[in-house]
Amino acid sequence: MNNLPSNSGHSRGRGRGTKKNEEVTRGLGSQLGQPSSSSGSQQHQVRAAAAASSLGNEPPKQLHEGSGSQSTTETLKSRETEGSGEARGSVRGRRVITDVVHSRPQGLVTKTGLSGTRTTVQTNYFKLLTTPNWTIYQYRVDFVPDVDNTRLRRGLLSEHRNLLGGYIFDGTVMFCSTAFKPVPKSAYVLELVTTSRSGERFEVKIKHVGTVESGDSQQFQVLNLILRRAMEGLNLQLVSRNFFDPKAKINLENYRMELWPGYQTSIRQHESDILLCSEVAHKVMRTDTLFNILSETIRENDDYQAAFKRQVIGMVVFTDYNNKTYRVDEVDFDSSPLSTFATKNGKISYVEYYKTRYNITIRDCKQPMIVCNPTEKNIRGGVDQLIMLIPELARATGMTDAMRSNFRLMKAMSEYTRLAPDRRIERLRAFNSRLKSSAQSMEVLKSWNIDLDVALVEIPARVLQPERILFGNQARFMCDHRADWSFEFRKNSMFSHMDIKRWYVITPQRHKREAQDFVKLCIRAASGMKMLIAEPRYEEIPDDRNSAYSRAIDDTTAKDPQIVMLVLKTPNEEKYSCIKKRACVDRPVPSQVVTLKTIAPRQERAGGLMSIATKVVIQMNAKLMGAPWMIELPLRGLMTVGFDVCHSPKSKNKSYGALVATMDMKESQRYYSSVTEHMKGQELSNQMSMNMTYALKAYRDLHGALPERILFFRDGVGDGQLHQVFNTEVKFLKAKLDEIYKSAGKPEGSRMAFVVVAKRINTRYFVNRRNPVPGTVVDDVITLPERYDFFLVSQAVNQGTVSPTNYNVIHDNMGLSADKIQMLAYKMTHMYYNWSGSCRVPAVCQYAHKLAFLVAESINRAPSAALENQLYFL
Repeated sequence: MNNLPSNSGHSRGRGRGTKKNEEVTRGLGSQLGQPSSSSGSQQHQVRAAAAASSLGNEPPKQLHEGSGSQSTTETLKSRETEGSGEARGSVRGRRVITDVVHSRPQGLVTKTGLSGTRTTVQTNYFKLLTTPNWTIYQYRVDFVPDVDNTRLRRGLLSEHRNLLGGYIFDGTVMFCSTAFKPVPKSAYVLELVTTSRSGERFEVKIKHVGTVESGDSQQFQVLNLILRRAMEGLNLQLVSRNFFDPKAKINLENYRMELWPGYQTSIRQHESDILLCSEVAHKVMRTDTLFNILSETIRENDDYQAAFKRQVIGMVVFTDYNNKTYRVDEVDFDSSPLSTFATKNGKISYVEYYKTRYNITIRDCKQPMIVCNPTEKNIRGGVDQLIMLIPELARATGMTDAMRSNFRLMKAMSEYTRLAPDRRIERLRAFNSRLKSSAQSMEVLKSWNIDLDVALVEIPARVLQPERILFGNQARFMCDHRADWSFEFRKNSMFSHMDIKRWYVITPQRHKREAQDFVKLCIRAASGMKMLIAEPRYEEIPDDRNSAYSRAIDDTTAKDPQIVMLVLKTPNEEKYSCIKKRACVDRPVPSQVVTLKTIAPRQERAGGLMSIATKVVIQMNAKLMGAPWMIELPLRGLMTVGFDVCHSPKSKNKSYGALVATMDMKESQRYYSSVTEHMKGQELSNQMSMNMTYALKAYRDLHGALPERILFFRDGVGDGQLHQVFNTEVKFLKAKLDEIYKSAGKPEGSRMAFVVVAKRINTRYFVNRRNPVPGTVVDDVITLPERYDFFLVSQAVNQGTVSPTNYNVIHDNMGLSADKIQMLAYKMTHMYYNWSGSCRVPAVCQYAHKLAFLVAESINRAPSAALENQLYFL
């Protein structure tokens, strides 16, 4: 198999999303262990069959609660604000949706709610004033000899603009309003000849492949291509799929980084109008090349090859000469720019190739080559060669974990990237004005009879009633615009708590004093919340090696503690992974990991230690099946379920799906959780139904009956996956639930609503140039006609513009109105015990994400079944 230089490949997708550290006591990332054995999956299926069998029998006369042991992950979630988060398949406005999924349930009269206070919001949408009414002819364009450079393809085709008229060409497919009649005895409607600037002769062959009518969904693909062609008149630079302005770049010289401002755009049919969504974006462009990183690695490491691979494999890089991004899959130290590859004209070295094609002189001919595997799209197109990059020509993009933990860097970036609503509105209006003032852009739009409104779309919205947070002794707190009740714990006890009488603190000998001081603060904080925490026993270890922590966990768990606290000197991924494997799999026990950086008293943080201790106590109580707070929930017999998927960073073909379910929050504060491993390309339907079978069995064991209603929130779904979820997962799950309910004597089957939750969206809305308050719902105008969907802002942010969450109800036979589903979704965002405030998604979704993330990043195997009834993963 031949290796190709980078211009022969296609641009790679974005890198794996940033890891969200939701805990205040650690700054730990990932360190994977050994994968689970294959026998675990077989045992999982046997358990599913047994659970399903037991659900079909009569309700047991005696209820049995889950086992008492549990485990944990670490402390508390920092505030949920806007941010990119992990990349889990969302479209983010960058891809044109051509396969419309009609997921709106049949018989739905209205999807707009009535409750709450009415208001008007301004959105980041512009209306298309003229609706296109044309037939577009679709042609495939081939070149002989073949041309692999899209820019050159466009240039060769543009020589015949007078013949073709107005057209849009993406490098392979041409959309044109002109119908060309086929030439007799030829498959091509046109065969043209053109000559490049270098004098090379090319044949351009155009073949008719289809038509696009004004009512077709593919119309919007054409509209987006027209818009992108119009945006070329703004002198922006295309990086991957979005346009950015290098002339307006922001230099962060101290950090060797640039921020390129730009826009993400998409045109789509909404409820009654075709709207353009425009969102302000920023591209992080590091001035470091991979060659710079290699040079630093050589200076700082003896085994520089291994160290360099660790740094760059998985990184997304940008090549200036062709404006493309690639993901690094390997580093070939046996090759160099002097190596050769095969072309149609014979072999040529990479040095000669870049000099001839781009007039670029490679300075260091001894550097290794960067290897990028072809994407699935490349392979489908017949390109299966490896793509080779030169390190000194490949710029690193994105941010490393070290950069994200650099407070000063993040603060410097936030001044430009976290735009307040008024500044964001100004940028959106400037984009519209810039588009309309560009002669080249307007020529493109007018040639297709497209006229864009100058005003941002204003739409009706509602603000739901604020929630009441319930504490101990029937105390209540009415949420305000901050949706934050952290300070209420200073005067109220928790809704329910578990006294801690038997527990251990595992700490290195030299840090025992700091651990003791922090424990005293925890005891004092618990006392203020009417919770008893006894003095712990201290297990001192001579050093902070992994083996020392493992032995200490073995010794302490033999004495049956309620919970174990472990003190780490510094955040360390490997140690954290070792501890969690031991505490979640081998010796299941609730565990709380803290670091000296968090608990050691420092002058500038002395006043905040009590707050940290309070949050740690709240979290430990939640891990021991206590309920720090509760909400007012009118429905009985309701099970809310969250499901999410996290991909393993070590194995691209392995992912973990986690399910977390409530056991009727009005009657019990118990939870059930389960996580299963699945391979790439494997459908989740079977595992999802197995996990739901377990959850229903746990519910029935606790209450003696199945839940009356099930509200299922499915996270981690992009628009490209919606078809599979709608046509496979929902139908499979509904059939399984109906089978269980009918066997339990309920012939009507189950009552379930299945809701897809999406966070990574480009929609924003504002109230009087400010952020909307939590509880602001939009369910009209900018929603989609083929869906039962709504937008909800459920959290408050201190900086930037708040991001709404999109809810898409793709199945519903619960018998509840749109109003009630919206209110239930909002209520559930108040129940995430890692943060004493509302969050962006229902708590069960966030719990499912935490569990999947823990297993994918640190444990890499199924946790002990003894922990499944507890929130051990907080």
